[in-house]
Amino acid sequence: MATSRKKKIAPSDTIESDSYNRLEMYCIWLNEYYTSLLKAGFKPDVAMTIMMDKESYPDWVEWRIPSINEISKYMDEDED
Repeated sequence: MATSRKKKIAPSDTIESDSYNRLEMYCIWLNEYYTSLLKAGFKPDVAMTIMMDKESYPDWVEWRIPSINEISKYMDEDED
């Protein structure tokens, strides 16, 4: 039986900085919230509905929707 090789991670596949901007932190938090809802037993469509309702966020979670300027840094100019 052949042994499987692990894929080596190229330097371009890694994060260059340990500090995240606000948009990245918000996206990471949304992903964690969604996965936590799935792990808690919610069906994907129900978890998505709960996640999209800002009033369902716990009080201790500090969130802020990224500004248009922060989002525009990541959008291609060709999409306009």
